[in-house]
Amino acid sequence: MLTTIARASTRRPLTVICLWLIFLLLGFGLGTGVFGRLSDSVPEIPGTESERAAEYLDGTDPVGESVTAVVGGTDVSAPRVRAQVEAAVADLRDLVDIAAVPDPYTTRGLVSEDGRALIVPVTLEGGLDDDAEERALDAASTRVHGIDAPEVHVSGGPLLGQQLGERAQEDVARAEMVSLPVVLVLLFLVFGGLRAAGLPLLVAVSGVAGAFLALFGFSQVTDISVHAIQVTTMLGLGLAVDYALLMVVRFREERRTTGDVVEAVHRTVDRAGRTVLFSGLTVAVCLTGLLVFPSTFLRSMGLAVAAVVVVDMLAALTLLPALLARFGGRIAPARTRPAVEEGRVFARLARFAARRPVAVTVTSVLALLVLALPVAGLRISIGDARQLPSSTEARRLHDTVEAHFPPGTGVSPVTVVLRPGTAPGTAERIRALAPDAGSRGLPGGATVLELRPGGSADGRAATDLVERVRDVRGDEPVEVTGVAARLVDFRAMLGDRAPWAAVTVLAGILVLLFAFTGSVLIPLRTVLTTLLSLGAALGAVVWVFQDGHLAGVLGAEGLGALSLTAPPLIIAIAFGLAMDYELFILARMRETWLRTGDAQDAVVTGLRRSGRVVSCAALLLAVVFGAFMTGGFSPILQIGLGLTLAVLIDATLVRMLLVPATMALLGSRAWWAPRPLRRAHDRFGLREEAPSAASDDHELTPQH
Repeated sequence: MLTTIARASTRRPLTVICLWLIFLLLGFGLGTGVFGRLSDSVPEIPGTESERAAEYLDGTDPVGESVTAVVGGTDVSAPRVRAQVEAAVADLRDLVDIAAVPDPYTTRGLVSEDGRALIVPVTLEGGLDDDAEERALDAASTRVHGIDAPEVHVSGGPLLGQQLGERAQEDVARAEMVSLPVVLVLLFLVFGGLRAAGLPLLVAVSGVAGAFLALFGFSQVTDISVHAIQVTTMLGLGLAVDYALLMVVRFREERRTTGDVVEAVHRTVDRAGRTVLFSGLTVAVCLTGLLVFPSTFLRSMGLAVAAVVVVDMLAALTLLPALLARFGGRIAPARTRPAVEEGRVFARLARFAARRPVAVTVTSVLALLVLALPVAGLRISIGDARQLPSSTEARRLHDTVEAHFPPGTGVSPVTVVLRPGTAPGTAERIRALAPDAGSRGLPGGATVLELRPGGSADGRAATDLVERVRDVRGDEPVEVTGVAARLVDFRAMLGDRAPWAAVTVLAGILVLLFAFTGSVLIPLRTVLTTLLSLGAALGAVVWVFQDGHLAGVLGAEGLGALSLTAPPLIIAIAFGLAMDYELFILARMRETWLRTGDAQDAVVTGLRRSGRVVSCAALLLAVVFGAFMTGGFSPILQIGLGLTLAVLIDATLVRMLLVPATMALLGSRAWWAPRPLRRAHDRFGLREEAPSAASDDHELTPQH
């Protein structure tokens, strides 16, 4: 199969390149339309109680969503300011599709006690379509911003989603501007030439185009989170560089033994292409585990990111061979140096771990377990505007309210829908849970109670209030919705479906690793060591962003919980990336094992020949993830830090020490499989041509 792909790509390289160029134009043209279709409705889960109640309110409640305006930084009771605010309120009431705008000067609690700020809630009509809602929001926001005051901020509700989408677009553009030049410089240092360095970057740009196009396609049939654009772009960019780096390194090695460029490309795809294929499939399998969850957000992320991984894989197996066939003759072969001088550092690490396998294994495992300890206290939340950088309008609004109003002001209530037929006693017991509960009737006889929790909208007090309401109602037709209720339902969903997701992913990984190695023990060892590195990375994220240690260094703060988006995405993506580097190393070990049959030589030679590629790939991927951490949006900071640490820990401590130590403990048994499985692998497994001894005696070195 890979031979066929290689020959097809090199037979008509210009045609392949032109097809990919069309794909790029679509990605950066049509695909960028996704920025206007992003949603901030992450915690919504179809079929849950909170979502059923929200849909009921959408269909029956004449009052729709609301946004909040804050005027501050001056004496808001001054005649000049008051005249402007009252005029703005009057104009807002006259706007189409605006249901209510209270006068802040006559409504209790809307003017701060110090007289330096006031709040203007703007409530939309219910049942508006997206276009009507957007027009009403734009008109309301424009009118409020016309008030002449030092601080005028508008956010919340659907307007927050628009602001987050704009921020996502800015962050992606900034990250690309930072990461692409740095990646190009690092690739130039690795290869010592601009031509060889530019090829991985071209594949990386294809990955970004694939990210945009995949997200735009999925946005036509489902909601796409504002988090998705950064996550898919960073992963698409990083994996494309990884795969292209592996292929170009192998191409330069093959060029040492053949003067025919096209033949060198065929050999590259036959040998390194197998690793890229299995790596892409493995990462995609890890991400499809997200499809087990009924959350629209997690499912759309799993589909979109898996699609981007497949695009990267296809670009590495088709576009890159076409580029190499067309321009590879201008890329210098890898320098030939004695084998004893190549990869000496990695060979020494492998020998050190192989000589002391028990000590290295125990020490490494203990270190990873210590780093993973904070995971035991992991908490998740939907979060509030504190997740945003201080420069954003939503964060400035939050900070102004927090500075001038009592705690809990503006916090979303726990919304309780009492359907017709609810017993009066049940309604009274629910009202008693929050003394300041608001109440209003709905067409058809239903009643809505709005219970104000203490603390944040999704804090412990709010979620406890949701649980108490659900306990008190018994079998009555009462449903609870709101931010806190959605968080309670999201946590329950994760607890119910996480075991099934784990079983699905692990089964797929074990099958793919067996197909790659022909062993049943290596896949088990790989999964265990990967879980250790993943736990260590997630523990560090909890320590920083939940507990607040060193968060200020990253421009963030300890929030007491992680964003509910971070843990599942870190786990799914980091697990796939760890498999990526494992396959890089196992491919080289397997080549040596097939050639020599010496288990210890396979460990040492495999790490010697792959260590430099894995280290370079990890560094490049860390640069990409680090660039996306410059935006300051806390959920992306959490995901970025988690993936960066997962990559670095996995590519250093795990792959350079723990892997050779555990492989040495297993010895030749590492490559064992029962006879029936061995026959199945020999018959159906995708195998590359084993390299000759001559080609295995040398390694890539930088060109200067």
